[in-house]
Amino acid sequence: MTVALRLAAIAALWIGAVGATTAVRAQGVPDFAAIIAAPDRSDADRETDKRRDPVKLLSFTGVRLGMKVLDMGAGGGYSTELMARSAGPAGVVYGQNAPDFGGRAKERFDARMQTPAMKTVTPLLRPFDDPLPADVRDLDLVTFFFFYHDTTYMLVDRAVMNRKLFAALKPGASLVIADHSAKPGDGVSVGRTLHRIEEAVLRREVEAAGFKVVAEGDFLRHPEDPRDFNVNRPTGPVDEFVLRFEKPR
Repeated sequence: MTVALRLAAIAALWIGAVGATTAVRAQGVPDFAAIIAAPDRSDADRETDKRRDPVKLLSFTGVRLGMKVLDMGAGGGYSTELMARSAGPAGVVYGQNAPDFGGRAKERFDARMQTPAMKTVTPLLRPFDDPLPADVRDLDLVTFFFFYHDTTYMLVDRAVMNRKLFAALKPGASLVIADHSAKPGDGVSVGRTLHRIEEAVLRREVEAAGFKVVAEGDFLRHPEDPRDFNVNRPTGPVDEFVLRFEKPR
C-alpha cells in the first residue's frame, strides 16, 4: 500500500470516529471546507468562523494529515481543534497557554479537551518564551493566531520565544502568524490598549530569529480600518495580516 493510500485509510477511520472531521484529498491535503462544515463543531466556533475565514486560513498554513503542530496562545482552543481536525489521527497537536491561564477561556479549553476531535491534542501550560518540553522537537508547523500582540505587554522575552520556535521546527517547516494591524509607527505600544501590533515590527522580531517570510495572506485585510480602536470592542471591520515564515533548509 502506498503512503497516500495509507493516509487515506487512516483518514477514513478518523472520519468514522469523529463525525466527518477530516476529508482528505491527494497527498494528504485535508478538505478544509468539509472540516469547517463538520456537524459536530460547536455553534460558538461557527460564530467565530464568521470573522476568521477558516477555510482560507487553514489552506494558507499548509497543514497536512499526519503533521506535528504547535498552536501558540491556544486560548479556548478554537484554532487548536482546527489543527487537530486537519492533521487527523496520525497527527500530533500541542495547544500552548501560559501557566497562569485561567478564567472562561480555560473552562472552554478544558471542556473542548473532552470532545473526540481533541484526541490528538496535548495541552501545554508553559511560558511563551519556553513553550515546549525539551523532548518535543522536529515540528512541521507552528501557528500563532491573534495572540502575538499580547506577548508585548506580558513578561515574555520575545526574542527568546522566537528562537525557541525556530529551534523546534524542522528545516523547511513553517511558522504562521495572524494578528490585528496597528498603525505604522505604533510598534508594540498598543498591544494592551488596542490589542494590535505593527506588522513591520512583528516581521523584524521574527526574522531576527532566523525565519524568512515566504507568503502573505490578504484574505483578512480591511484597508478601511483606521486602526485606532480596540479590536475587542470593534467599531467596524478590523484589518488583520497573515504571514507564513519558514525555517530555511
